[in-house]
This record gives sequence, structure tokens and C-alpha cells, in this order.
Amino acid sequence: GQAAEFDYAGTQACRALKEDGIEIVLVNSNPATIMTDSAMADKIYIEPLTINVIKRIIEKEKPDSLLSTLGGQTGLTLSMQLAECGFLAEQGVKLLGANPETIHKAEDRQAFKDTMESIGEPCIPSKVVETLEDAMDFANNEIGYPVIVRPAFTLGGTGGGFAYNEEEL
Repeated sequence: GQAAEFDYAGTQACRALKEDGIEIVLVNSNPATIMTDSAMADKIYIEPLTINVIKRIIEKEKPDSLLSTLGGQTGLTLSMQLAECGFLAEQGVKLLGANPETIHKAEDRQAFKDTMESIGEPCIPSKVVETLEDAMDFANNEIGYPVIVRPAFTLGGTGGGFAYNEEEL
């Protein structure tokens, strides 16, 4: 997890799981978090949060499940990638917290919009675009400025922002 809110959530999750007698293997890239205290988990890895590192830890520790929802954007993205490539299934690891379909609906901008519209929830005008030209066409000819630019599937939500005119876009 990243930042204080994830440290708090992760710490509370560790406490609750330990209370139920569940062995906890914790992976965190930040040694300065409360959850990396030896009292929080049975095994603690302070490692970069990358696919290869997580795969190596899973192969070594052989967990039966992975809790995907308490590691923020990074945890969700890594969990999704591990599930999509078939690694979790190969290792017999169950994804807890949210299944890949739910994560996809929350992370994919168009899938989220389609889901909200299917249940009658209002959505602001939006469009998934893949080129600057398409973004400018949508902003200039359909919705006007300012616009919010949100890239899909980025760790920590990086790369987005507001554009108040074509030059900023």
C-alpha cells in the first residue's frame, strides 16, 4: 500500500486476520509504515511492488489467497495483472476482496461508465480516446472546456489532470 490511509487499512486488516488465526505474508515497498512492524504479520517482505517480485514471493511462500483491496491502486493493478496472466490460478491462489471482473469494471473507464449507466446512475459526458486528436475533437466539438483527463490503468492514478483549453490539453 501507499500513503497513510493504506497503512492504516493494512494494519487493521493484519490485526483482524491474525485475530482469526490466519498466517499473514505482507509485501510493502515502504519500510516506514506501521504495517511492516514485525507484530503485524508473520512474514514481511520490504520489496519493490512489481509483478516479478510478487511472483517470486508467492512461489516461495505458497499462500492460498491474496487480499487485493488494501494495497491501493498498486495492489489492485498488481492483483489484476497476476490474475489475468493466469499466475494466480497456476499457483492455486484465490483472489480475495474483489474479483478480476469487479476490478476491471472499477479500473477501465469505459467499463465503469457502462456499468453505471446500466444501473441508471448519471455520468458526466466522457469518451475513451487513444489520440490527442480524438481528445481535442471531443473537447472542442462535443463537451467544451475545462476537461478532466484520466488515463486508464496507471499506478497511483498518475498522468491525469485538468485542461482549461486546447493548449493545456
